[in-house]
Amino acid sequence: MARNTNTVMNLGAQGPLVIFSKSDCCMSDSMKILFYGFGANPTIYELDQLQNGKQLEKELVALGRGPSVPMVFVGGELVGGPNEVTSLHVRGELVRKLLRARAIHIWNNERRG
Repeated sequence: MARNTNTVMNLGAQGPLVIFSKSDCCMSDSMKILFYGFGANPTIYELDQLQNGKQLEKELVALGRGPSVPMVFVGGELVGGPNEVTSLHVRGELVRKLLRARAIHIWNNERRG
């Protein structure tokens, strides 16, 4: 029987970009840097700093998407962890998803030299 994931899903839907993270996780840091590089201002839940962090982590594990953190929601939709986010980015779909969710407002992909 699947665990209740209501709290995580509700929190994930409360902003255009939500990241469940741990403050000592290098992959979480990498995901934050990626999104900050797009000009996003994500809502971040640091599970190791929240009173209910262990419960939220159990809910994330119950979603069955690999490691519990980082876990990313865009526009209320569970995108997944680093593999899924990176795959979207490589396919050129991540920026469009962020724009549609209004997590970022403008994107210029020209390289500046």
